[in-house]
Amino acid sequence: MVRQFNHVYVSGTSPQSGSFEELAMPLFDQLYNFARWLTRNTEEAEDLVQETYVKALKGFSSFQLGTNFRAWLYRILRNTFLTSRTGLRVTMTVPLDPEQDEPELAVENETPETILMKHSDSQMVVSVIDDLPVHHREVLLLCEVEEMSYQEIAETLSIPVGTVMSRLSRARRTLREHLGRKLQGDELVKEGKRGTNYGL
Repeated sequence: MVRQFNHVYVSGTSPQSGSFEELAMPLFDQLYNFARWLTRNTEEAEDLVQETYVKALKGFSSFQLGTNFRAWLYRILRNTFLTSRTGLRVTMTVPLDPEQDEPELAVENETPETILMKHSDSQMVVSVIDDLPVHHREVLLLCEVEEMSYQEIAETLSIPVGTVMSRLSRARRTLREHLGRKLQGDELVKEGKRGTNYGL
């Protein structure tokens, strides 16, 4: 698919093209990337983004100009995902929000694992993020990849800012632990190979 958004005309809806496209077009690639992380499937991500834009255009008259359009559009995409077949499978196998309310946790702005996320295309990092529960994966991606503020993430996910901080702290800790285990495993494999070579 050529990832560009063409005019979407919905029956019975006048195309408020000026302001809608002006706000929506710059977010297309970001939405697609987020959809790809959520669905883990290129075709499903394309369908999810297309459905998101159709819903957003239909509901654009309810959007209050001057408020956070990006959070509004991401919220539509996330809710659409959660009601999709893939999203339902995810929420059936992994509770969307299993944690109990806890005090807000301090969140570091930069950590070794988040720096690695930003500057590395390592398949290991991608694999570890893919394995995170959806409620951890989405908050980590919105913060570290989409660079949303805590308030924007709270608006997107319809949760308190304190919950955003708590989930993000857990997500970073889980990412750190999983990366550590994978790196240790790789080192053991390398040592095993070196030992085999010495025995030749």
